[in-house]
Amino acid sequence: MKPLARKPATSIRKAERRLITVDNPKSPIAEQYRTIRTNIQFSFIDAPLRSLIVTSTGPGEGKSTTAANLAVVFAQQGKKTLLIDADLRKPTVHYTFRLNNYKGLTNVLTGSAPLLSTCQATEIDHLSILTSGPIPPNPAELLSSNAMAQCLEQLYETFDLVIFDTPPVLAVTDAQILANQCDGTVLVIESGGTEIEAAVKAKELLEAANAKLLGVVLNKRKHRDGGYYYYYQYK
Repeated sequence: MKPLARKPATSIRKAERRLITVDNPKSPIAEQYRTIRTNIQFSFIDAPLRSLIVTSTGPGEGKSTTAANLAVVFAQQGKKTLLIDADLRKPTVHYTFRLNNYKGLTNVLTGSAPLLSTCQATEIDHLSILTSGPIPPNPAELLSSNAMAQCLEQLYETFDLVIFDTPPVLAVTDAQILANQCDGTVLVIESGGTEIEAAVKAKELLEAANAKLLGVVLNKRKHRDGGYYYYYQYK
């Protein structure tokens, strides 16, 4: 297999969505992400964790930020990690990591691009990205296809962990489709923003899809010093 080309050091620090685990790895928020990583790993003592989806109840709750920073802290631990932008309706991962999005997951699933060479390396050791690719007219059908299942099996042979950034649960069925295929699911909710009924409904939809819901990330909770932090809680 031809090794992935390393991305030039154009610095992800200028990305629109800040990666605090890179910019300020000693901050309390970065430490919270490492705590989430540890709790996820504790959920898989007797079985390997190969794939994980990060989703939310609705838009703007921080699931893409959470997915990106989790991918970073797993990679920083030495795990060969792939972050996939499976939000085929409103993709953002390529903005976060300053990557091109000419080809991505949709090209792979439609057979117009090879899987491994479409994955892009980042300047973060052990972390690669598979962007969304062009927005398709049928995202749910692509994610539930045999090609997606075959893609996952191939990725398991190359990467230690595959993390999916998926659309919100209550908006479309995409997250449920992938949750059924992956080892674990993390739900992100916004402190003071997500309605309790919406969170409960999202939980029910994921469980109906036979998802293994590992826990909830309470995002954007105000700290005493005026900053924000993230809190992880088992369901």
